[in-house]
Amino acid sequence: MRTKQRLMVLVTIIALLLMLFAAELGVRVRQHLKYGTAATVEDYYTVDAKMGLRIPIANLSSGHVSINSLGFRGPEVPVAKPSGTVRLAFLGASTTWCGEVSGNDYVWPHLVASSLSHEFPRVRFDYVNAAVPGYTMSSMLKSMERRVATLEPDVVIIYEASNNLSGELREIAAKQGVIETAQWEPFSWPSRYSLLWLLTEKNLRVFSAQRSARTNPKRLSVDTTTLGKEYREELTQVVRAAQRSAKIVALATFSIHPRVEQAEERQMSASSSAFVYMPFVTPRLVIESFERYNQIVREVARETGVLLIEGENDIPGDGLHFTDTVHFSDAGSKAMAERVTRALTLSAELQDLVSKYVAAH
Repeated sequence: MRTKQRLMVLVTIIALLLMLFAAELGVRVRQHLKYGTAATVEDYYTVDAKMGLRIPIANLSSGHVSINSLGFRGPEVPVAKPSGTVRLAFLGASTTWCGEVSGNDYVWPHLVASSLSHEFPRVRFDYVNAAVPGYTMSSMLKSMERRVATLEPDVVIIYEASNNLSGELREIAAKQGVIETAQWEPFSWPSRYSLLWLLTEKNLRVFSAQRSARTNPKRLSVDTTTLGKEYREELTQVVRAAQRSAKIVALATFSIHPRVEQAEERQMSASSSAFVYMPFVTPRLVIESFERYNQIVREVARETGVLLIEGENDIPGDGLHFTDTVHFSDAGSKAMAERVTRALTLSAELQDLVSKYVAAH
């Protein structure tokens, strides 16, 4: 009898392991079909100890992501800018890196460069996508000064808010005792090896945060008009560093999936990835906090005299254009490129720059 019971237990364990293996394989196949690889985001980067920055691995090509020999996502660009070329540089984080789109040709910086080449056929445009997921303004400042400036960009476009905002709200939440520490709690060790475990853990965090947002009165309480002091200072530093290298600097307001006019359940769904990193927020706080940061973007643009790219809500707040709270799908990336291209094309600064290049060559 005991032998039979042991055999049944063994068969059950083997069956469960086979089911888990099949589920893991299925998840990896699905990711490979969607992104061309089952690699995690961390597989694309290394840490440069001298700069204190994580940077993309040069010449790496994996799935839909290709990194050039200089360590930037995108096509090769010569270090010495060719004569008659207008060089664009894009500073940002994951929303400019665009790991969710179908390939390098769908990343919005690439689309902007292609569109400008069409709009101004008498000059050549190339570009450097200096964005790296996880970058904050302090990271972007180092990148601008140490990596981008030497490439002599003519135009620098800056687009980022989410990582600074997440860090600031976590610090406030820790001070209020809503969370134990401002440090983000990393996923458990099995998630490093199992994609199924990682996705399950992410979804459980989102579900828990959504339920808490509906029922738990202990949520973060913050006057959003007080947010962004450090963001303002660091954004200004990045702009000033870009102005020392480029003839034109542009700041773009930040687009998000959740919107004021959406129903509550829609806002909950649209705020999914925000809940992963900030489980103490509500959709309303997410919306109002990003509005505050966009107000700061506008003020810094005015104070520094740089080009302001408006129209963050021109990108529809729906699942067609966003894959989560802030990241673009192919359609969203295209819409982002259109708003940036439109602002640059209509700007007197770029028109004057192009005219000078045409006259000189």
